Amino acid sequence: MKVHPSALIVAVALLSACTPRGTIVLDPSAAEIGDVRSIYYSTTREKSDAPGVIYGTERVETPSYGRIELSVPPDRMAGDVSYPGKDPDPRTDFLATASTGFAGPSAFRQAMAQDLRALPENQRDVVVFVHGFNSTFSEGMIRLAQLAEDLSIPGLAVHYAWPSLNNPLGYSYDRDSVLFGRDGLETLLAEVKAAGAADIILVGHSLGSLMTMETLRQIEIGDEDAASRTVHGVILMSPDIDVELFLAQAHRIGTLPQPFLIFTSKRDRALQLSARLTGQRERLGNLSQVDRVSDLDVTMLDVTNFRDGTRHLTPATSPTLIALMQDLNEVNAAFQGERAGRTGLLPGTVLTVQNATQIILSPVMALN
Repeated sequence: MKVHPSALIVAVALLSACTPRGTIVLDPSAAEIGDVRSIYYSTTREKSDAPGVIYGTERVETPSYGRIELSVPPDRMAGDVSYPGKDPDPRTDFLATASTGFAGPSAFRQAMAQDLRALPENQRDVVVFVHGFNSTFSEGMIRLAQLAEDLSIPGLAVHYAWPSLNNPLGYSYDRDSVLFGRDGLETLLAEVKAAGAADIILVGHSLGSLMTMETLRQIEIGDEDAASRTVHGVILMSPDIDVELFLAQAHRIGTLPQPFLIFTSKRDRALQLSARLTGQRERLGNLSQVDRVSDLDVTMLDVTNFRDGTRHLTPATSPTLIALMQDLNEVNAAFQGERAGRTGLLPGTVLTVQNATQIILSPVMALN
């Protein structure tokens, strides 16, 4: 399929819309104003000396580990993220109140284990977030802090920062980095499990969903049934994955971790562009024919009808959808049994196609 040069111009216009880029600014006094979220991280990015960057775009085989305390500003709507500028304001910007680097995986594991033991037994879960295309280290950290705050995620939150080029024209570099970063994510999941996590929920966004699937496949190849023993739930947000590739990955994994949720939107312009550039009609994240995944034990959540938020990250940025999804534990429990006909589970319509359930969610005016 020949791609017209204008498509690349559109790509730049769409994918560079996130500028100015996010940075980490240290301000311990921000802890007195905003709620503080502790975000652990592992990264295969090279360290950077640039102010607020911490880790850059170059690839390194040996992961670095750390933890940053991020203050969530009180003056914002659910789903909103504001990066600090020349005059950081703790009332409107996400700011770091403390930063800790760990000497290696052992120190990282010990610190996490200590924090997990301090939590009630029923809250010792860990959410591992894998960022998407064209994302800086700082942006991924801040996005996870926003998710943890807005969705009231219990337990601990961990960011896996693979080496994105942080450039809207760096799609090929980022796809190669996804493959490069698989070993680092597999190592991170092993460390989180060894730290004593009761359950691990793996969340992938955009190209991060491709890494999520590739890593689960890699774990399964190394040890049969290890993927579902290691990870206890998967959430793919706007997954930028070829549908046939996803089917091959899922079939090789075999028993998928449960619940396995896939957020899709037919209005996702970034995925429309990705599909065009790769010569495809659509990607997994804007799949129109749910019967193509009907033999898998997955739940497709169609959020096309939500017009607020960022269409390439609707579950994290739509205040309306966030209001519906805040009690994730209740929603996940509801998905565990027979799922057909659950029209009262969430406002919307439920359509069952063989083993795959598609839930078409719609905004609820009463929440506005």
